[in-house]
Amino acid sequence: MKSLFDSRTADEVMDRIDLLNESSKGLWGKMEVGQMLYHRQFPLRLALGKYRMKKPNFLMKFLFRSFKKGMYDDKLWKPNLPTAKGFKVLEDKTFGNEKKALIEFIKEFHKEKDKKQWDPHPAFGHFTREQWGQMQYKHLDHHLRQFGV
Repeated sequence: MKSLFDSRTADEVMDRIDLLNESSKGLWGKMEVGQMLYHRQFPLRLALGKYRMKKPNFLMKFLFRSFKKGMYDDKLWKPNLPTAKGFKVLEDKTFGNEKKALIEFIKEFHKEKDKKQWDPHPAFGHFTREQWGQMQYKHLDHHLRQFGV
């Protein structure tokens, strides 16, 4: 699995983001392109300690952990997976602003490639450095494929 900690992979992702424009349409789902770009900032901000997600109850945490490996394995995520409540974007977002912000968060996350200790994810628990990088790539790839890039 590719990782956002790999420089070539981070550059590839940012090149794919550059292929998007204000009129890019999703091949599935309800989000507009600006909303998707904003949505993808949440997991990066969470990893960087800049976003606090409400911790799920015991039952939901158990459920999340049962598919934890799917967050970073080689299997593509299926279209139309449900969005975590804390990451839903319902309001309109400005494409240019959100594109710029997402690219900055990708760069900031990539700079953490040598960080040894990561805070646990509120829903999934502990991830290794490698798993954090893979998970971020996989989620970005999922939404870039959603918008055909």
